[in-house]
Amino acid sequence: MNDDKELEILKQKKIKELMKRIENQNKQDDPKEILLSRLVDRGDEVLKIAETYYPKETEIIVNQLIELIKNGKIQSSISGGELLSVFRNAGLRITVPTSISVSKDGKMTSLSDKLSKRE
Repeated sequence: MNDDKELEILKQKKIKELMKRIENQNKQDDPKEILLSRLVDRGDEVLKIAETYYPKETEIIVNQLIELIKNGKIQSSISGGELLSVFRNAGLRITVPTSISVSKDGKMTSLSDKLSKRE
């Protein structure tokens, strides 16, 4: 009986492993996932903003980046700043909202609030 339980547990583990492998393969089948896996430091945010304002142009640039990744010409990760630079060099004016926060006594406040309280 104990062997049956252990065998059943092993079967369940194998099934979970196979499901994860299938899921990972399906993710890799989507070309955009290849690019998303390389984006770091707000890169996904820059991509979403670009898709919102320039959907056609962004699709062309994304496809080119995917080809460069597949061909091994881009081997490292792509930061948000680098992706923003690519879009700007292509002539697309994309602005990413930014804010500076200051931490004091465990509280996060924006820099503009901090400066306005000084005056």
